[in-house]
Amino acid sequence: MTASSDIHKRRGAAVARGVGSMISSYVDHASGGTLTDVDGREWIDMAAGIAVTNVGNASPKVVEAVRRQVERFTHTCFMIAPYEGYVAVCEQLNALTPGAFEKRSALFNSGAEAVENAVKIARHATGRQAVVVFDHAYHGRTNLTMALTAKAMPYKHGFGPFAGEIYRVPMSYPFRDGLSGPDAASLAIGMIEKQVGADQVAAVLIEPIQGEGGFIVPAPGFLPAIAAWARSAGALFVADEIQTGFCRTGEWFATTHESVEPDLVTTAKGIAGGLPLAAVTGRAAVMDAVHAGGLGGTYGGNPIACAAALASIETMRELDLCAAARRIESVMRPRLESLAAAHPVIGDVRGRGAMLAVEIVVPGSAEPGAVTAERAYGRGAPLGATPDAARTAAIQKAAHEAGLLLLTCGTYGNVIRFLPPLVMDDATLHRALDVLESAL
Repeated sequence: MTASSDIHKRRGAAVARGVGSMISSYVDHASGGTLTDVDGREWIDMAAGIAVTNVGNASPKVVEAVRRQVERFTHTCFMIAPYEGYVAVCEQLNALTPGAFEKRSALFNSGAEAVENAVKIARHATGRQAVVVFDHAYHGRTNLTMALTAKAMPYKHGFGPFAGEIYRVPMSYPFRDGLSGPDAASLAIGMIEKQVGADQVAAVLIEPIQGEGGFIVPAPGFLPAIAAWARSAGALFVADEIQTGFCRTGEWFATTHESVEPDLVTTAKGIAGGLPLAAVTGRAAVMDAVHAGGLGGTYGGNPIACAAALASIETMRELDLCAAARRIESVMRPRLESLAAAHPVIGDVRGRGAMLAVEIVVPGSAEPGAVTAERAYGRGAPLGATPDAARTAAIQKAAHEAGLLLLTCGTYGNVIRFLPPLVMDDATLHRALDVLESAL
């Protein structure tokens, strides 16, 4: 019996069945681009803890900052006895997030908690209740964020009823809708105005590149058009940058690619090198609209997580991890496109920076984008080439057997996504792509 199989047996008697894992190996230690399990087997890490370890696992500055903070104090609760680290993280977020206007930040524990608080802030600041979200969206697993999330299984199935005043409209999905960004935005805006009412909308909440929904990059012009409409309607444009933030797409934040300045930005994942931390950052007048005591939480902005965040941000600057993400794309995209040319099961290659994906389809089932504008927001059956979830799972399984850790995603379960740590070197990237080629 291996050490992993022994732990796995113990897990069955101790851990709730609803908590799943992709592989049955158990990690012992990790570095920039690899994980090593308790049996000494090495895995190439194309997951980064779901876009968390952007600076790599056990990053030296993060380790040292955490060690120093643990020796000083581990917790006081910022709402009871505050400390400088919380303030310093907020200062960094206010400076880094898009927009030259005055900002404020508040710290929390997880991405879902950040999204919930962004909705609270938007409703309080606008005096409205309706929140608009998009097809294929993922915003978390709490009750409110499940309502915001589009995909039923495994996230929402059996967990209702959910929070109200949530309205869903079509996302720009170039591979499947064939629409330009402005046309896709016009379609979504028309639905908001007809079905919700512009004067009822507190916030339009969107991932600038969708994560769990399939790494969907909206067509150029979609995000600016939605943001402009929100402002004209008196609603807040809220960017969920939880998976896209902190250099992942080749910029500090993905909305920068189209010069969009959100009213509120939610962050988490890559912020603190693997420690739990999240934030809402936004226009000062909006953030300060909430009464004192209206925001917070026992562990929000924990001092150890704040120390890790400051060290992570320093590392991102020193190593220029925005440039590193662009380098990763320059290595990966040509090879992925070459694989797509050789393997017609790859219907689309998409993404930005070190947030890339391939969509797996039934070859010849339809031409990409072969739909009309009238069908572009059809619920139910996917449009365009037929998704192949079974083949996607088979490719993932073959990669895992060869030591490559891959994640899948997408509404139809047919997208393979690539989220390498931003410190991964070219040689390891090529090794990963070699395994992927064999798996295909």
